[in-house]
Amino acid sequence: MNLHRSLAASAAVLSFVCASAAAQIKLPAILSDHMVLQRESEVALWGWAAPGAKIEIRGDFLAQPVACSADEHGAFHAKVRTPGAGGPHSLEFRENGAASKTLTDLWSGEVWLCGGQSNMEMPVAPLDGYTGVRDWKQELQSANIPQLRYFDVRNTVSAGPAQDCVGQWLASTSDAAQHFSATGFFFGREIQRELNVPVGLIGVNWGGTPAQAWTSAGALGRFPEYGHDLAWLTDVALDPQGAERKAQSALAEWFAKLGAAHDSNQPVVAATQDGVPAGWERMQQPGLWTGELANFDGVLFLARQLQIPAEWAGKELVVELGAIDDMDTTWFDGERIGGMEQAGAWGTPRSYHVPAKLVRPGMHEITIRVLDTGGYGGLSGKPEELRIFPAGDEASSRSLSGAWGYRVGKALSELPALPNSNAVGPNTASTLYNGMIAPILPYGIRGALFYQGESNRYDARGYAALLQAMISDWRAKFGQGDFPFYMVQIAPFGYGDNIGASGFLRESQRATAEELPNCGMAVTMDIGNTTDIHPLDKQSVGHRLALLALARTYGHTQLECCGPTFSKAQVESGSIRVSFTHAQGLVARGGAPAEFTLAGKDGRFELAQARIDGESVVLTSAKVPEPLYVRFAWCEACAVNLFNAAGLPAGPFRTDTFEK
Repeated sequence: MNLHRSLAASAAVLSFVCASAAAQIKLPAILSDHMVLQRESEVALWGWAAPGAKIEIRGDFLAQPVACSADEHGAFHAKVRTPGAGGPHSLEFRENGAASKTLTDLWSGEVWLCGGQSNMEMPVAPLDGYTGVRDWKQELQSANIPQLRYFDVRNTVSAGPAQDCVGQWLASTSDAAQHFSATGFFFGREIQRELNVPVGLIGVNWGGTPAQAWTSAGALGRFPEYGHDLAWLTDVALDPQGAERKAQSALAEWFAKLGAAHDSNQPVVAATQDGVPAGWERMQQPGLWTGELANFDGVLFLARQLQIPAEWAGKELVVELGAIDDMDTTWFDGERIGGMEQAGAWGTPRSYHVPAKLVRPGMHEITIRVLDTGGYGGLSGKPEELRIFPAGDEASSRSLSGAWGYRVGKALSELPALPNSNAVGPNTASTLYNGMIAPILPYGIRGALFYQGESNRYDARGYAALLQAMISDWRAKFGQGDFPFYMVQIAPFGYGDNIGASGFLRESQRATAEELPNCGMAVTMDIGNTTDIHPLDKQSVGHRLALLALARTYGHTQLECCGPTFSKAQVESGSIRVSFTHAQGLVARGGAPAEFTLAGKDGRFELAQARIDGESVVLTSAKVPEPLYVRFAWCEACAVNLFNAAGLPAGPFRTDTFEK
């Protein structure tokens, strides 16, 4: 994300408000045709007009017009009472008595935010670097649901709270639903069917992003660790050009430490017919790293040699590489031709230009330095997206897919921390709140869904305080009380770094769900994929969130919405008895209950033998004759087999307070 572009976007909104608002009313993107308004509530309507203008809002569901005035900056704000579920409705905004803006095809129903990182962003279909959900083709065949609508806030960072965003309300169709958040879609579909009311979903999600980026600067003030980020954003506001120069210098210095593919800038003579340089290992491209590289975070060099035909000599060439996860620097014969060296670019297709002066007939080499900072790594596009051709002559393109050479560079653990705080990027504290949450405030909502946490594993113990601050911040900013907040506990996945953080992060999530009012958590310890950080079964995730909403928000108390939940542990003679709530019909699928461990006073945990006794589990271990502590599913990638009669799984817990 270019710093000037981000700031210019915010400036453009303000410029429009100040200079153009006099011509006619402007409404934020979230207030537009086809939207869903939260039913039977006081909802906010806002926008911009001429300073001091008298605004009148008329609606087919309003008994009488609602009046307000624009302030000295042209901003106006009003509240209207929405009707019961139904529609379509319309709203008309009049400025100084003249009709200025009309919205149509509006519906009154239930509105939910869909926030988080990649597992919430993951669409139904295989798009934007994602694989698509399980049975996505069949799901889309039945996705024509006119009363299910989605507004996706375009991924945007901002140094300060933005006035507006980019997005549009879309009704669910087989085509449109391809792009919907899959978790949100399956949640919304079930809510719509069960309640028989219109449902609106608002997507505020971005893959690979941490919770601090979704929290306002004010709420982060009590966390010293984010002081540098917040001070940096202040610098950006005061001197954006100087701040950008500082950011670029810091990033250039960091990337220089990653090294180059060769000892010199001279291309290597090819020794194979398929273009793989001599002495390099080979892999097929495009393709994400697998095998021994599946869990590698760090630098990998890719190289491919090719013959440039005589007719291309002296022409500027275009090199297209598809999306690269996460970042890249690309060279042609050792000369840099481009790169995306900032966080958040993992889904962006690469297109670089080779200067005409470098293009001669004969053998040349393309080298890519790929930097992966977590999760997947590699070239994630389609084979047809890897190609080279003279500028303006795509018909002459030649494929770059197939065999490439590779060499492993430095691991991420060998490198200093990436200076993310020296850029206005998606990992910078408060920038996504500014760019994606602030522009939709205070739109009327029923509640929020949140699937995030993987990017905060490195401070798993501190995540609870941060997450609770973010939730409280959102609730305060929307001004609608302690609205329901339902989160998804991160699924099993083999991160490969052995830092033992996943158990502590899930503990932070569980503590938040238990300690804050009107919060709940969907457990996914049975539907993860140890080799895929984006499990395909988003249907179950949406269903479990829907159960929470139906049971706790909509009063369907006959529904069981939680799996077996730890209640207490009692030390008995040579054993520990663990009792659960929500444990009716407690059962272990496929054998005895798994993933329980016991420890004595030495704190060494050993695998336990477990048996179900009513709504409790009795644990023993020959290696721990005097057990004092128990842990369950305290691991990164293990799956659980303990369920209640509703088919919901038990979540991780521990009874000790050890630091590891």
